[in-house]
Amino acid sequence: MSLQNIQLYSYYRSSASYRVRIALNLKGIPYEYKAVHLVKNGGEQHQNFYKSLNPSAELPTIVCGDQVLSQSIAICLYLDDMAPEKPLLFSKDPFEKAKILQACEIINSGIQPLQNLRVLQKLVKDFEFSETQKLEWIQHWIGLGLTAFEELIRPNKGPFCFGKSPTAADAFLIPQVFNAHRFNWDLSSCPSIQRVYSQCKDMEPFRLAHPANQPDTPIDPA
Repeated sequence: MSLQNIQLYSYYRSSASYRVRIALNLKGIPYEYKAVHLVKNGGEQHQNFYKSLNPSAELPTIVCGDQVLSQSIAICLYLDDMAPEKPLLFSKDPFEKAKILQACEIINSGIQPLQNLRVLQKLVKDFEFSETQKLEWIQHWIGLGLTAFEELIRPNKGPFCFGKSPTAADAFLIPQVFNAHRFNWDLSSCPSIQRVYSQCKDMEPFRLAHPANQPDTPIDPA
């Protein structure tokens, strides 16, 4: 099956969706953007139509013909298997591939779920977190994760996380740096991350995937 007529269900500020937008762009795979607003009307991800595609009511989801897939790492692996002529996301070397996946998981498991909207909503609703407490929570987990990520990529002196070309590690890192900026976490202790961010941020696949450049980006995003 070819990668044609892909639909990407996304929200402009969803970091997991942002990763997949970068991955699709790095692969040169066109897609149709399907906006799912995570806040409006109680969260459009909870509507029956979307939950029929993704019972977890999370973003992103891709639809390719009659195939439906969610979870950003699974989507990236699928894209790499379906478009092997453009091996931009994962190395063919088993150890290097594992290191890239390790980097992705630091963000995917160690940071992103803990800064996720539904987690923050739970903290406010059931534990009465103030805005200050909520920000401290987010900054704590961003700090732990990005500090570990920095140590992992520090030995590599190239422009990207691993090697001379962007990989899934870069596609996962750049959205997390966006969130670090958004939540005022100081990146001065992470020179390797800053180097990679400076290299990637103006590259077209990353620039086009940025939250400021999506069809559902508000005129004045908060």
